Amino acid sequence: MVKQVVWSRRAHRERKKILEFWQLHNKSTTYSKKLNSLFKIAIKLIVDHPQIGKPTDIPNVRIKIVRHYLLIYEINGSRIDILSVWDTRQDPKKILKILR
Repeated sequence: MVKQVVWSRRAHRERKKILEFWQLHNKSTTYSKKLNSLFKIAIKLIVDHPQIGKPTDIPNVRIKIVRHYLLIYEINGSRIDILSVWDTRQDPKKILKILR
């Protein structure tokens, strides 16, 4: 059973940049709040069912899709480490650096 969720500095920074982008782009916080809520719901789902994400080639690392974003996380016993919040509209070669 998962007891702790730990956000990496990278993931925390990426989520913050994404939410700030949408706030500036839309000139409103409405979508940013909704997107952040979707991230929280996905995290709760991962906590309740850690194996729900799509497996990667790296052991214990999985991916959960949230709209145009990938929550990349690692299962470490009773802890979930959020490694990255990846915007799928980026160059896919960049994600290889994160997964290494």
